[in-house]
This record gives sequence, structure tokens and C-alpha cells, in this order.
Amino acid sequence: MADITAGLVKELRERTGSGMMECKKALQHVDGDIEAAIDLMRKAGQAKADKKAGRIAAEGLIVIKQTVGTAAMIEINCETDFVTKNEDFQAFVDAVAETVLNGDPADLAALLALNMANGQSVEQNRRECIARIGENMNVRRFARLSSDQGVLGCYLHGTRIGVLVELAGGDADLSKDIAMHIAASRPLCVSPAEVPADRVAKERDIFAAQAATSGKPANIIDKMVEGRLRKYFEEITLLGQPFVKDPEQSVGQLLTAHKASAIRFARFELGEGIEKKSGDFAAEVMAQVHGDDH
Repeated sequence: MADITAGLVKELRERTGSGMMECKKALQHVDGDIEAAIDLMRKAGQAKADKKAGRIAAEGLIVIKQTVGTAAMIEINCETDFVTKNEDFQAFVDAVAETVLNGDPADLAALLALNMANGQSVEQNRRECIARIGENMNVRRFARLSSDQGVLGCYLHGTRIGVLVELAGGDADLSKDIAMHIAASRPLCVSPAEVPADRVAKERDIFAAQAATSGKPANIIDKMVEGRLRKYFEEITLLGQPFVKDPEQSVGQLLTAHKASAIRFARFELGEGIEKKSGDFAAEVMAQVHGDDH
């Protein structure tokens, strides 16, 4: 059996990021062949990742990266808040966000297949990170906005709510204010025209059933339904919502005053839709909004 030197173990640790004893055992198994040891550890890491794949990962980080004319946001989940403080996990999330920013993947599958700075795909890096840390983790979703003419705004509330927004007109301060509003107020879309037709039909039916109990004539009921729909649109659309820093005006009125318009936005809240412990992060944003001018 080959002599497994401290230098050989050190090199394998640097190349794989794994623990000393794991590296030593791998080298012993392949008689000191460092390339074979790396292959062995990668295979073992994949097996570990597969074994942990069914475990719920609802914690994690949201990271935003921005350069001139482009902004990217990524959500990567893990099982416990403890791991979010792990340097390996933080570095992985940061590197994936950079990959989205520079790579412009079409969808999640394309992102997972992209090579990162170390020459390995996002998916391979994910599996190896799982093997090192010992928790399941998922690259859940990403958003990327790119604009030559528009103004891009970003807002990150800690690492748990992230927003990207694109404006036509306005400036960096306005775009940040709008991004912060979106974080706090959770609009569904920019304007009533973007609300899905099936959702509008469902709400209309509900409002009609409610109004029918009033016993008023059909033409009055129709007006009641339309009025309630207008109120509904004000509540769920960005343009209709009262601006969080000045509820006396809507976001639409604020934008008009600045000769700007909202084009699109993306809002991520960590773990939304995943079984997880409850936490009203949007309320935290609201509290910060009223103490932060910009």
C-alpha cells in the first residue's frame, strides 16, 4: 500500500473541500491515487445527495447580484437555519447567483447544467456541497432582469425577501423605493390587465353571490360587483396599492409624478409554498420601511 502522506491528504482536502479523515480513507482505498480518490469521493457525494433528496429544505438564502443593466436573484434552500451560516453554503449560493447573472440561463434545468467558475456544473457543485455539509439543499428558483434603457431596482430584506424591479424612467432611489414597497406589500402583478382571467372570473362570481343577498335590482348589483372588483385590483396590483411610505397616494400616482412606469418585477420570499415554520417577514419589511427613507 502506498504511503499516504500529510501533503497528499492536504492536496485532496484543498481540491474537494472534504474533511481530513474522509480524504485519508479515500486515498487509502485507491492506494494513494489522488485522481481516483477524487472520483471515488464524487461518487460517494452523489450517493449521499440522492439519499438526502427527500428531506424538506425550507430554510436557505436569497441572494441578489447586480451589474450595469442586469440584476439576478436566486433562492437556494437547505434544511436548517444553522447551515445558512456555513461558509461553504454561502459561497455556493453566491457563486450560483453570479452564474445566473453572467450566464442568462433559460430555465432552472439550464441553470443546473451551466458550469461554474470551478469548471463543474451547478448540479455537481450542489451534490458535492450536500456531501460536505450533510444536509439536503435545492436550487429552487431564480430571476434575471436585463435592460438597456430601463432603471433596475433591487431590495433585499436580510436574506429572506428579495425583489427585482424594472422601471421605465425614474432613478435609482425611486426604483429602490418601489422594490421595498413590493417586498412589504406583496402585489400579485403590475396592473389589472395582468391579473389572470380565471382569477378575475372567480372573484367576480364571489362578489356577485355576495351582492345578490342584498335584494337590490340587477343593475345595482352589477355596479356593486364592478366596484368590489376595482377595490380588489387596488389591493393586489402594484399600481393600485397605497405606497407604503405615503399611503395617501398609490404607487401608480407616485410613478406618474416621477414620469416613470413599472415594467415588471420579481419577488421571492424564502420558503414560500414549502412546509415550514411560520414567519411574517413582510411585516418586518413594513417596520423597516417606516424607519428608512431609502
